[in-house]
Amino acid sequence: MTRDASEVPCRLLLVGMMGSGKSTIGRLLADATGWPYLDNDELVARTRGATSRAIAERGGTEAVRAAESAALAIGLTQEPPCIIGVAAGTVLDPENRARMRDGGIVVWLDADPLTLATRAVGGAHRPWLDDDPKSWMRATAERRAPLYAELADIHADTGSARPSGSVRAIIHRLDELAGCPRLPRRDAISTASEASS
Repeated sequence: MTRDASEVPCRLLLVGMMGSGKSTIGRLLADATGWPYLDNDELVARTRGATSRAIAERGGTEAVRAAESAALAIGLTQEPPCIIGVAAGTVLDPENRARMRDGGIVVWLDADPLTLATRAVGGAHRPWLDDDPKSWMRATAERRAPLYAELADIHADTGSARPSGSVRAIIHRLDELAGCPRLPRRDAISTASEASS
């Protein structure tokens, strides 16, 4: 999707499947730009006082989706410029998609399902990954890809590229978009992202 980024706040909304690198890329972007980063898990804990996994175990998927929507709502109140990690399933709700369109520049972090499953299981994953993570990830990624693609102002491959390379690609694209503050010099970006990769 191509649009004039000056129409929306300079609030980077990182979307994508679990394991796509939202936390890693978000922190690297924050280092490179000096903009604050708020992670979905931190926002969920702030709104519900518990982790997403604990919420899922107590209340199931519906409770997790409600918590993630509340986290998005808080993220969208943050003063731009800023970077917000958005929960993977938030994209399923049409109201959330509308909020994201109006609320910032959407950056889709994309990787192949096998890479996603490997990364997600290695981290603080959700209970629905416990049985057959590869099959779940493949089917879910296929269903959600059109929604991410519909929203995305920027599409970044985080599967084959190093995190530092993904960050440079995102910032290069941001340089071309109107409405964002002037970004740091390219050599400063390279140094910050390479040091963290």
